[in-house]
Amino acid sequence: MAASIMLARQTVRLWSRSRYFSSTAARPAAEVKRLGVVGAGQMGLGIALVAAQKAQVSVTLLDSSQTSLDKGLAFAEKILAKDVSKQRLTQEQADAARALLQPTTSIDDLSSADFVIEAVPEIPQLKFDIFAKLAQVCPKHAILATNTSSISITRIAASTSAGNPTDTSNSSRVVATHFMNPVPVQKGVEIISGLQTSAETLGTAVAFCKRLGKITSVSADTPGFLANRILMPYINEAIICLETGVGDRDAIDIIMKNGTNVPMGPLQLADFIGLDTCLAIMKVLHTETGDSKYRPSVLLKNMVDAGWLGKKSGKGFYDY
Repeated sequence: MAASIMLARQTVRLWSRSRYFSSTAARPAAEVKRLGVVGAGQMGLGIALVAAQKAQVSVTLLDSSQTSLDKGLAFAEKILAKDVSKQRLTQEQADAARALLQPTTSIDDLSSADFVIEAVPEIPQLKFDIFAKLAQVCPKHAILATNTSSISITRIAASTSAGNPTDTSNSSRVVATHFMNPVPVQKGVEIISGLQTSAETLGTAVAFCKRLGKITSVSADTPGFLANRILMPYINEAIICLETGVGDRDAIDIIMKNGTNVPMGPLQLADFIGLDTCLAIMKVLHTETGDSKYRPSVLLKNMVDAGWLGKKSGKGFYDY
């Protein structure tokens, strides 16, 4: 029995290495002329704006709320105006980028997209429902990407199979493109393949993100992937230090800023990410791994319950 288990583990390791560290070249990446973005919040808007500016592709920005679309586009115009005032863009370039952003509340308007990026909240069932619809609406060549920061890509891809997991015509087109916040500033993007993701899909995702001026890292489909598997326990431990009185807020952030040369301390960073997002990711890590080291801080849960979500709510570890 022990020998069988060892052999199985070795097989999994070899399979993983061949899948994620293969030197075999992927098939040529498909050309992306039209992008669809689902979700007009901070992440979705940032992705749409960068695509319009850097890749100069037409972007269909989808949200179920017209109010969210209006708010997002107003913010985009504010960002573009700021870039013009600082001479990062000409007025003509700003106008051209804004003209490429096409808002809609109808998912049917994604029927001509070559690449779609979903950027809605980290609610598994919401993402599954969206991908099931995207598989029906989008062209058969379209890449279906998620901006998830923690949810299994394999599970998201499975939602496109219409109850037939052996049919990978849709699930093979699913991949994760996990952008960092704020998208216009942060260069890194994690690319994550599910079990079903094809080499062509992965190649297209990497190539398109590079068109956006991003630096890509490929991760295995495991809880938290690379960035959040490392970052969130660091933030959570800082909150536990505050909760248990190891140090106060300022002491924690000051030592990490001045001792490790990071631009902001973990508590301020948590505020900028959103405490609800931090909690959601820690819950995924804790549930999916079963490892107690990922248990979310009690203080973090209490602050989310209080509605103190950080910068976006006006109050977190700091007041805004």
